[in-house]
Amino acid sequence: MDIYTIIFLALAVFIFLRLRNVLGQRTGSERPPFDRAAARDMIPGKQDTNVVSMPGSVIDQSPIAPSADVVPPSDRWKGIAEPDSPLEHGLNAVFTQDSSFDANHFLSGAKGAYEMIVMAFANGDRRALKDLLSSEVYESFEAAIKDREKNELKTETRFVAIEKAELLGAEVRDHVAQLTVKFVSQMISVTRDKAGAVVDGSPDKVADITDVWTFARDISSRDPNWKLVGTGNEL
Repeated sequence: MDIYTIIFLALAVFIFLRLRNVLGQRTGSERPPFDRAAARDMIPGKQDTNVVSMPGSVIDQSPIAPSADVVPPSDRWKGIAEPDSPLEHGLNAVFTQDSSFDANHFLSGAKGAYEMIVMAFANGDRRALKDLLSSEVYESFEAAIKDREKNELKTETRFVAIEKAELLGAEVRDHVAQLTVKFVSQMISVTRDKAGAVVDGSPDKVADITDVWTFARDISSRDPNWKLVGTGNEL
């Protein structure tokens, strides 16, 4: 072999050895590639927030990192409750027993639950209502639906907007947290008889509605969902 062939062979061997040191060898026991999506799904509170919960999971206080780790206690309820108010004390009581509780997350879910319950009632959807209401509230809703069906009435409801969802009260009784929310909304609602004639409401007029609802959850239970336990007018 001439001198050039020897030089090229030497360079090839050198490059091969360098690549082997950098890349290593396959032994059959290597770790699988890191799956960022799978790793994210394994972290509590990091699931895809675009997934729509089924009825009963609308107000889902899923575990998240405790707020105390990132928010000073004095700022925990900022914009939600006045300092040293009964509402603040009630929220602190909830937080003491469930450090994953987040008031803004709760209110977001409460708005979704409010709309779902109103629409389910208008449509006579008993199955959806059973998952979202306590047994006592469900009985009163079902009685109204039965009365409507008996008189062959049909209600049509359409939401225009939920302008506000505001916490009014919070308390814990025997490990059961109760949160009272004031909803201010705009909707179009009309009730028609079997012939289609309007007997209540208007198919064109937007009505301003104020409701005060109370939701409850056993915070000693692993069930993260809240249910409607009381309804009323503005306090």
